[in-house]
Amino acid sequence: MPPEPHVAGEGEDRGQPPTFRMRRCTARDAPSLTRLAHASKASWGYPDELLALWDADLTLDPAFVERHDVWAAVAGEEVVGVYAVTGDGSAREIEHLWVAPGWMGRGVGRRMLEHLLARARAAGVEELHVVSDPNAAGFYRRMGARQVGEQASVPAGRRLPVLAIRVTGDAAT
Repeated sequence: MPPEPHVAGEGEDRGQPPTFRMRRCTARDAPSLTRLAHASKASWGYPDELLALWDADLTLDPAFVERHDVWAAVAGEEVVGVYAVTGDGSAREIEHLWVAPGWMGRGVGRRMLEHLLARARAAGVEELHVVSDPNAAGFYRRMGARQVGEQASVPAGRRLPVLAIRVTGDAAT
């Protein structure tokens, strides 16, 4: 998918938006991306025992980063968000979309998803799917996603919403 070099975020001092850019990740980024994913998930108040159960799901290893479409939102030298898309053809999967806790609520997630959608449209993608944490489902719904199912998770009895975002024209529907 084609790059988009710059994205401006929302809400900072004196009404000026924080500025961050999007950049393609490399295998060298994997440790910092994994730390960001863990910190973001932990910010929802999950106990350490659950975070340990989900360690593999929160890990972006170097081989994964090299094989897939992985992008970071970067402010100065700080990685403040990351997303990863897998698959090919007309339907793709959002595997990761994480925002650093100190940057939550400042438009980073929205701008990353807009970047992802623009790249998906340019690549001819018709639909994006995401197995969402329940805490993030509202964000995806505000961005145009609809629930299309549920998926079992750990621990036993936990269910995750499966959401779809239709990628068409200039907007998600």
